[in-house]
Amino acid sequence: MLEPAEFAALYQTHSRAVYYLALRYLGDPQKAEDVTHDVFLKVYRKFNEFRGESSWRTWLYRITINHCHNVKQSWHSRNLVTNADEAVWDNAAAKTDSPFRALETKELGERIQKALDGLAEEYRLLLLLIADEELSYAEIATLTEQSADAVRGKLHRARKAFAVLFQQSA
Repeated sequence: MLEPAEFAALYQTHSRAVYYLALRYLGDPQKAEDVTHDVFLKVYRKFNEFRGESSWRTWLYRITINHCHNVKQSWHSRNLVTNADEAVWDNAAAKTDSPFRALETKELGERIQKALDGLAEEYRLLLLLIADEELSYAEIATLTEQSADAVRGKLHRARKAFAVLFQQSA
C-alpha cells in the first residue's frame, strides 16, 4: 500500500500534468479537475497493481487517457451543452497582457482548440501527448498500445490534418 506522504508527493509532482492533459483532451476545466481527482483516487486504490513494466508517468497517463475517454463517451458528455470553453480562453491571458494581446491570445487558442476538436480522437490524443507532454515515440507507443513506427506515421498524418483544419479556421 502507498504511504500517505508518498502519495502526497506523487500528487504534488504529477497532478498539474494530469490536469493539463485532461483539460486539452476534454476542453472543460471543471471536467479536467474532476478527472484529475478521479485519476489519483484510482492510482491510490490500485497502486499495488502497478507492475513496473512501464514508467510511473506512462502508467499514470494511461489511466488519465482511459478516464478522459470514458468521460467523453458518457451520456452527459454527449448531451449537455457547456459554456466552460469560454472560461478556458477568458483566463488564458497573463495579467500584464494588453487588451489587444489578450484578444489575440484568446483567438489563437480558440483556433487551436477548434482544429484539435476537428481531428479524429486518436490524432488529437497523439498530438497532445507529443506536444504538451513531450513524450517520446516509445512512451506514446506504450500508452497507446501500438508500435513506435505506427505512432510516428500517425503523428505525421495528424500534423498534416491539424494544419489543414487550422488553416480552415482562419
